[in-house]
Amino acid sequence: MRHWLAIPLPASYLEALRLPYRWLVRQEAVVLLVALVIAVALSGFIELAEELREDEMRSFDEWALHLVRRPDDPARLIGPSWLTESVTDITALGSPTVLGMVLLSATGYLVLQHRYDAAALVVVASAGGGALSVGLKQLFGRGRPDVVPPLVHVNSLSFPSGHSMVALVIYLTLGALLARFTTRRRVRVYLIANALSLTFLIGVTRIALGVHYPTDVLAGWSAGLAWALLCWLVARYLQYRGAVEAPVSQKAK
Repeated sequence: MRHWLAIPLPASYLEALRLPYRWLVRQEAVVLLVALVIAVALSGFIELAEELREDEMRSFDEWALHLVRRPDDPARLIGPSWLTESVTDITALGSPTVLGMVLLSATGYLVLQHRYDAAALVVVASAGGGALSVGLKQLFGRGRPDVVPPLVHVNSLSFPSGHSMVALVIYLTLGALLARFTTRRRVRVYLIANALSLTFLIGVTRIALGVHYPTDVLAGWSAGLAWALLCWLVARYLQYRGAVEAPVSQKAK
């Protein structure tokens, strides 16, 4: 009986096997760097999850929550009287309502521009990130902080922070898409830096408002970054195959 390896394969099948290899070779530096960041992000999330189960970070979490509150009145933030309102406004940028409006507006614009590939990437990345956030919350089942009085009302689970995770996925994905439409490196860096800065501020406000432990936020950032970069890698591979349109920066070369 002939060994299955000796059976000749169709040329189309062989080409399909070679395509991922060629893509990896051509994009080696970028792919390896992104894969490394994904691995680090996942490792960070796993480490935080293990410490959550062993309750090793409680002292740090409680210290950080008290750090931003007045010693004589834990129900008030350290700083000017307007700070609480500003923090509340910033944290709303990561709320499901605002993110849904941003997602709907961005998707509608991309569809009107006939950029169906980009629209699909935004929807899949955002919906997947949201579903992953809900699933992880149910898996770990961590309650909200009770160390300091919360400044806003919430009734969902705490780990990981959904605001931090989903905001990072949506804003980073949109920032990366906007960066596709320019050939100037400094503009691309500016767009990505703005997306990351915004998600950073949203995460910090969740701690300041007393509705998340710092480890919740760190876990949200880690999981969100890993998911967003994984979606970006898939989109880049589909772009190489010609299934989606190449960015302006590659067309100009």
